[in-house]
Amino acid sequence: MLALAAPALVVLAAEPLYLLVDTAVVGNLGTVALGGLAVGGGLLAWAAALLNFLAYGTTARAARRAGAGDRAGAVAEGVQATWLALALGLAVLLLFQLLAGPLTRLLAGGDGPVAAAGEGWLRVASLGAPLLLVSLAGNGWLRGVQELRRPMRYVLVGSTASLVLCPLLVHPAGLGLVGSAVANVAGQALTAVLFVRAVLREDVPWRPRLAALRAQLVIGRDLLLRAAVLQVAFLVATGVVARAGTAELGAHQIAVQLFFFLALVLDAYAIAAQTLVGQALGAARPDAARDTARRVTLWGLGTGVVVAGVLLALRPVVLPLFTDDPAVLAQAVVAWWFLAAVQPLAGVVFALDGVLMGAGDVGYLRTVTIGAALVGFVPLSLLAVPLGWGLAGVWTGLTLFVALRLVGVLVRVAGDRWLQAPGTVTA
Repeated sequence: MLALAAPALVVLAAEPLYLLVDTAVVGNLGTVALGGLAVGGGLLAWAAALLNFLAYGTTARAARRAGAGDRAGAVAEGVQATWLALALGLAVLLLFQLLAGPLTRLLAGGDGPVAAAGEGWLRVASLGAPLLLVSLAGNGWLRGVQELRRPMRYVLVGSTASLVLCPLLVHPAGLGLVGSAVANVAGQALTAVLFVRAVLREDVPWRPRLAALRAQLVIGRDLLLRAAVLQVAFLVATGVVARAGTAELGAHQIAVQLFFFLALVLDAYAIAAQTLVGQALGAARPDAARDTARRVTLWGLGTGVVVAGVLLALRPVVLPLFTDDPAVLAQAVVAWWFLAAVQPLAGVVFALDGVLMGAGDVGYLRTVTIGAALVGFVPLSLLAVPLGWGLAGVWTGLTLFVALRLVGVLVRVAGDRWLQAPGTVTA
């Protein structure tokens, strides 16, 4: 478990760690630039998370093939996922180039300096969308065959380049907010090249196969719908906070980026579980899959408790790294308590998400996530401003969202139906 989770942790943490550094660098440009990054970055993150099935769906299919002793078939899943990533990435790029202005104005609550800053950032950063999705596909098949050290190296190369370039382009080069977008694209390009090289070195055909592409879209359908509702919920929350005030928006940007960063850190156990469960069921070993579920639950809970304690202890040190604006700091303290409290719950939820994904039980995950978002997260976010709850209301909704998902996945894993989920790979 830990041998798989450790390199997965590095891969998952690299991109949000860069975004945290990016937020700190941009935060020193002022509140408008920070708000622009929140708007533009929120839209691009929405697209990437929406299409994250390219990694998770590919892992599930590749792990099944690898568990059945078919490594070539597992790699072939990566080839088809790469073609799919290129097509979807170009579509995302075109969408943002055409609609960057209207989308940023919608999210920022109208025309103004924050919307303009977000639009400029998004137009440049979206050039990396195809590159980012190709990397997701590469991560997927390599996880499926239990090769997690290569993705770790590839992602570190790209993220290090972005980390070096970001402060240089933003400040000494004088590019400002646009400099952070250029650094982002440069790092994604390096990572994508390494993933493409890895799959080219495998002795598998590169011809697109429509049957395989359709099969990947089928397993990705529920994951896509689940991710769409999840990202819409976060966009609604950001839009609500933007209307509450610029200080609230800046504080929300800091807290939500930390939430995403920590979510991906905890998701390392989910990736390990997904790989192990997929291979166990591919080899017809349901007892091994259930044992993985038990172990990953304990690891997720323990890690979540530790993370919560660290957040509470380091709050006076960490928050000033992002901004020196007293209004933003005051609002960030409000969100910080919720951020810490939700970590133990999230540790279990994310780990068991990986178990059910590895089993191919994505339909159930879709239903639980959508239900939790529509019952908890979205209603409380929409009520936050008219009822005067502000940022605390939005983060109360997020906490309830995680708690409802926790109940759903615990109930499912306690039974047997997830072990008979439709995870067979035939295409």
